[in-house]
Amino acid sequence: MNIKPIKTAEDHQRALVRIDELWDAEPNTEAADELDILVTLVEAYEETKYKIDAPDPVEAIKFRMDQEGLKDSDLVPFLGQRSRVSEVLNRKRRLTLPMIRRLHNGLHIPLECLVTDYELDSAGT
Repeated sequence: MNIKPIKTAEDHQRALVRIDELWDAEPNTEAADELDILVTLVEAYEETKYKIDAPDPVEAIKFRMDQEGLKDSDLVPFLGQRSRVSEVLNRKRRLTLPMIRRLHNGLHIPLECLVTDYELDSAGT
């Protein structure tokens, strides 16, 4: 086993090829250990090199609406009256803590998506 840190795109590609070769390794073998180490190294490299930021709260809400086939009116129990739903979705109004809690509990949107800062439309408050 000759494992080195993954520092470049070429190192990454070599590691991926080796992972493919080792994929069916029997558990508790040297090959399985090598596979485990390489997967960990690749994950660490990809986390820093290809980081995907979480969506802002409004995009997270819209994504969940799309997943669940929800209409704006379906958000009334979570955000309040229809005008407030429209204001939030159009970035005219920020989410409040009670709204965040209801969205998280009711629609299972991750808190880390709902509590991130985001820009309001320039006409918003």
